[in-house]
Amino acid sequence: MRRAGLGEGAPTSNYVSSGYSVYEEENEQLSEGLKQKVNALKSLSIDIGTEVKNQNKMLVDMDTDFDSTGGLLGATMGRLKLLSRGSQTKLFCYVFLFALFVFFVLYWVIKLR
Repeated sequence: MRRAGLGEGAPTSNYVSSGYSVYEEENEQLSEGLKQKVNALKSLSIDIGTEVKNQNKMLVDMDTDFDSTGGLLGATMGRLKLLSRGSQTKLFCYVFLFALFVFFVLYWVIKLR
């Protein structure tokens, strides 16, 4: 369809104005959709940031707890080493006396039956 005075493939004024409004409406819809997606992404990233802060705080607390537990275990190990350095005969004597006492109590309980 050729029109007089217009070059080949040249749009008419009605086509230009109606095509422009169609593209403008489509552009507005796409920009609204993009705005909604950006807002969703923003709230998601804020939630992620909050969760990361909470997790970091929990890790710091756990690190503190592990340090205090490590100190407690270190002190206990030091006491055990000190105990093991003591005289073995004294420890053996205590164990023997305890065993003798247990056997005496068992003998007495059995004899009274």
